[in-house]
Amino acid sequence: MENEKLNISIKGYQKLTLLDYPGKVACTVFTGGCNLRCPFCHNAGIVRDPTGTEDMLNELLSYLSKRKGILDGVCVTGGEPLLQPHLSEFLSKLKEMGYSVKLDTNGSLPEKLCTILDAGLVDYVAMDIKSSPEGYEKASGSEIPFTTFAKSMEIIRASGVEYEFRTTAAKGIHEISDFEKISFLLHPDEQYFIQCFVDSGNILSDICSPFEGDELKKILEKVKKRVPRAALRGKE
Repeated sequence: MENEKLNISIKGYQKLTLLDYPGKVACTVFTGGCNLRCPFCHNAGIVRDPTGTEDMLNELLSYLSKRKGILDGVCVTGGEPLLQPHLSEFLSKLKEMGYSVKLDTNGSLPEKLCTILDAGLVDYVAMDIKSSPEGYEKASGSEIPFTTFAKSMEIIRASGVEYEFRTTAAKGIHEISDFEKISFLLHPDEQYFIQCFVDSGNILSDICSPFEGDELKKILEKVKKRVPRAALRGKE
């Protein structure tokens, strides 16, 4: 499929990251639009204005073509990438260029996720677990039932693809007890990260604030009782 026929919204890209794709020197690509409205979302501009440009897509593909052999992978994030009608074609292009692909998803579209994973277009997937089942509506800003997100977790587990689960910890949205409940959703051998909320100045709500360091340590201690590989990401 020609670039100009790709119906995909690219809002921007980070040319180099050593953090977004574990073990890879990567480029991070931001797709437009999201079907959730998480109050702590730090990409509010992408949520509010999902429209990308053809010029941005062409610029990105030109950059990636020139960086072959220097970059190892591409992290495709958002927004929610699975909303893109031609995501499969876009990921196929990345694979044809020789890149490993990491997909970030909120888990709200399990059927589309299954299609992408079954097609072998993703090498690593990171899924957000927004909160405990009881707190999901508040944390996601959506009435999508938790069972939908749980289905995506099972699809990821069955895919054979390397993966991680993660939660952005934000006061005003989460209680410490939410993380203990999340730990019961996880398998003991799974990789799980508690990400520290950071106010980017462009979030969807002003009700959120960061947990303090001692609170984060307490959260981690509770989670590690069931999930030993759990770790903090973003603040010590």
